[in-house]
Amino acid sequence: MARAFKLPDLGEGIHEGEVLQVLVSEGDDIQEGNPILEVETDKAAVEIPSPYTGKVKKILVKPGDSVRVGDELIIFDVAEKEGLAQEEVPKAEPSPVEKPEMEKKEPAPPAEAAAKPQAVEGPVPAAPSTRRLARELKVDLHQVSGSGPGGRVTDEDVKSFAAGKGAEKKEKVPEERERAARPLEKAGPELPDFSKWGPVEKVPLRSIRRATARQMALAWSQIPHVNSMGEADVTLLDGFIRKHKADIESKGGRLTLTVFALKAAAAAMRANPRFNASLDPAAGEIILKHYCHIGVAVNTDDGLIVPVLRDVDRKNITELSIELKAMVERTRGRKATLDEMKGGTFTITNVGPMGGGYFAPIINYPEVAILGLGSAKWQPVVKEKPGGGHEILPRLIMPVVLGIDHRILDGADALKFIDMFSRAMGDPEKMLMTV
Repeated sequence: MARAFKLPDLGEGIHEGEVLQVLVSEGDDIQEGNPILEVETDKAAVEIPSPYTGKVKKILVKPGDSVRVGDELIIFDVAEKEGLAQEEVPKAEPSPVEKPEMEKKEPAPPAEAAAKPQAVEGPVPAAPSTRRLARELKVDLHQVSGSGPGGRVTDEDVKSFAAGKGAEKKEKVPEERERAARPLEKAGPELPDFSKWGPVEKVPLRSIRRATARQMALAWSQIPHVNSMGEADVTLLDGFIRKHKADIESKGGRLTLTVFALKAAAAAMRANPRFNASLDPAAGEIILKHYCHIGVAVNTDDGLIVPVLRDVDRKNITELSIELKAMVERTRGRKATLDEMKGGTFTITNVGPMGGGYFAPIINYPEVAILGLGSAKWQPVVKEKPGGGHEILPRLIMPVVLGIDHRILDGADALKFIDMFSRAMGDPEKMLMTV
């Protein structure tokens, strides 16, 4: 029995991706749960398992193809019993001659049946053991919201749904997902025909670049941005890093200005809770988050990606040095998971390593603030002498820019945050004693 594998819904807000690798060949024998494709969706590479046990009959995609939820990717040849166990066999469509008459005689469905959401087509990412559990509990996996990486349904998801906890969750129908999938198509007025003035080349907006375009357009349209600028004297911090760099490297970490910026920002967020919030305009509420998950913008060959470090306020400098180094390596190697890109409450973007100075970063919606750091440079600074008078000293000065959502934060809040952040960065020993 031929069964088509369709790109499943891999998580909230993910509607398309790009095929990175096809992990099987036509004629291969496959067991349920074996990885068959690697697809990049938004900002992470996801390995997709086979929902069937059988033989690969036909592969419909190749690396580099852009695919959307519901697209057929692979045709499997499975045993009839296996095929029936995996997904409901659709009823035969009546012929054009029969159909009109049947429609006349068929009574309207009861109101309860008409209101029932339709199951989304295509297999759902889940382990073989989870599928068996779902069959035992008579749970339709299409109706279960997955909490695992890449939207994968876990045993706990199935048990919760069977117990009635997931009964009220509304499943998006394909039409709703289609309407939300490609918002860029209607952005702005129609472009002129540029080829009238010379040769052009059209390159598809895909993968990370497309996800970034959507997110930035959303953030810019929803958030009234205000930027405040300041400076942090990181002369002492630079010496501290040089002194302890080798020790941290021996433990598998990398000591950088960004690591200390994470701790200093976490302390400033704790003192100013509205920087750790989101605004719900529909409810007229400010959602204050009692956890501190900070995203760090990572520059990759494919664009900017923002993985999230959890509970920054509870970790010491050594832990953050090790975790940040590993996170950056996974992100640049396309190994970071979708879960590692979610849940951020604040973002830090450091253009210093690339030589950048002052700039105005865009807030990562639905967060309400973003901290931009520039390249630290030696500058002459006038300092007061302890006994009176002034002297000019060389100091390492780092540009600091704080973007805020002016709906719930004001300029005074931003200046207070920058002052606290800069003082912490200026005295690393005091920072370590207080945060």
